[in-house]
Amino acid sequence: MSKAPYRIMLVDDHTLFRNGLRILLNNLNEYKVTAEAANGREFIDLLESHVPDLVLLDIDMPVMDGIDAARLALEKLPDLKIITLSMYGEEDYYYKMVDAGVKGFLLKNSDINEVKAALQTVLEGGTYFSSELLKNLVNSLRSKSQHHEKQNVLSERETEILILICQGFSNQEIADQLYISKRTVDKHRSNILEKSESKNTAQLVMYAIKNQLVEI
Repeated sequence: MSKAPYRIMLVDDHTLFRNGLRILLNNLNEYKVTAEAANGREFIDLLESHVPDLVLLDIDMPVMDGIDAARLALEKLPDLKIITLSMYGEEDYYYKMVDAGVKGFLLKNSDINEVKAALQTVLEGGTYFSSELLKNLVNSLRSKSQHHEKQNVLSERETEILILICQGFSNQEIADQLYISKRTVDKHRSNILEKSESKNTAQLVMYAIKNQLVEI
């Protein structure tokens, strides 16, 4: 018996963009666009009757933007998986979207293979950042912080584990690679979250970028 396709909700104020993305996703067996909204308010209202497996959410929209919409949606449904649809020049919004609890970022000019990779990663419980977007973010953060000292508060071992987390390794994979127990990695990860004042993996990635701990 084949698995039902994942239900995707599109939230973007540009009808042509939504139409194109819907056609692309519906042509894939794994996904089905089951709801659409043109702004954050419509999105929040839709959640009263329709809970998708994943939301593709624009940042800059009328009535209610993606930042407020993500925050409200995740207050209602903490486990909701949201990927932000982003354009160049919106780096200043990334921290706010990560703080709201989104699980990934995709540039709007991404090809279908990257869209599929992002959807699969986030649906499986991971965090996804477009590689091109990460490069832009690294350059933006470095230009802003070039006159400031790095503020990394992690130990050498914690930094090593954080870098592996940013590379997408699971706690078990990190344990195997460093020849330590998964319980030890779990403890280190908990300490890293506390020391970096992060709530999730996306915030850890931002912390690593800001402190120039990863090379993109």
